[in-house]
Amino acid sequence: MSRRVVTGILIVVVTLAFVLAGPLMTALFLAALSGICAWEFYAMLRSDAKLPNELIGTVSAALYPLSYYFWGFSGLLSLTTVFVLVLLIWYVFYTSARITDVAVTLFGALYTGLMLTSLILIRQIPADQPDFFLPEVWGGVLVLLVIFSTFANDAAAFFVGSKLGRHKMAPRISPNKSWEGFLAGLAASVLLWCLVPLIPGVHISWLWAIGGGILCGWIGILGDLVESRIKRSTGHKDSSNLLAGHGGFLDRCDSLLLVGAAASILLRFAGAIG
Repeated sequence: MSRRVVTGILIVVVTLAFVLAGPLMTALFLAALSGICAWEFYAMLRSDAKLPNELIGTVSAALYPLSYYFWGFSGLLSLTTVFVLVLLIWYVFYTSARITDVAVTLFGALYTGLMLTSLILIRQIPADQPDFFLPEVWGGVLVLLVIFSTFANDAAAFFVGSKLGRHKMAPRISPNKSWEGFLAGLAASVLLWCLVPLIPGVHISWLWAIGGGILCGWIGILGDLVESRIKRSTGHKDSSNLLAGHGGFLDRCDSLLLVGAAASILLRFAGAIG
């Protein structure tokens, strides 16, 4: 537990430093995170008799946040087009590759890099309101609230579920998940999302904020179950051992991958994104 706490503190400190340092540093941070998560994903699939192209997939995953930061949605489209073309060339000339290997390589980069790119879109929301003081800083605060609401969801679900969990949520996929932990995580997510309307430059009602907490709390659990399904099908307990006491980077980001995307969609419908 002590190793887990120390590693958790380091994760929080590094995340705060990069996200608050500015939009470019946030994009670089997400690019590195995307690449590492993709690499862990491909390593797990390798043990399941898949042959993904780790180099192409990992590089593409890392480029997704940067392509959006510099060129917006046109950058994402261009990168995806080039990514698919390179994969098809690899498939044609590397005869050992199967079409399933192409699909796994494509999915890995989209699952990690593209999903995490949503956080850059969220970071730009207060920056669209130039009348506010330090809009780029408040953009970082908004991203941190989304990230920490995910962490709070995980932590509350873990501690309450381990102490009070009696009713299993998905015993075949993740035996430790309980409905008691799920409800505790949901409450933690809603609590942090209630701070979102207080951020200057973010135009969202309290009702939308509560709805965002509920949606992201539920989606966070789904993201955890998705990675649990991947690990169970490939025979892994953790995605890697890079983070002492926490497993791998993908283990820490599994919920965030889906929460970031869900939060960006909800904020758009709520009118916070122009």
